Amino acid sequence: MFKEFIIRIGTFFLLIGSGIFILFVASDYAGKTNFDYLFWAVLSVTVGIMLRRRKPPPPPSGRFSYIRRMRERKHPDREK
Repeated sequence: MFKEFIIRIGTFFLLIGSGIFILFVASDYAGKTNFDYLFWAVLSVTVGIMLRRRKPPPPPSGRFSYIRRMRERKHPDREK
């Protein structure tokens, strides 16, 4: 449960960083560039990525298993 919570916090930091980056772009478009927004956005996204790296990869969906089996039958000596 603790790992799931850490992953969710990482997602939160990614979303916050994206929002702050949008604020930076808006401030640049308005002509009053505020680089503090860029700094906090990069920091938030970096922390979010570091926390989400712990997420295990999803299991294979098996969508193309039929095609994979057909290819393996045709070329049994090939590796994946």
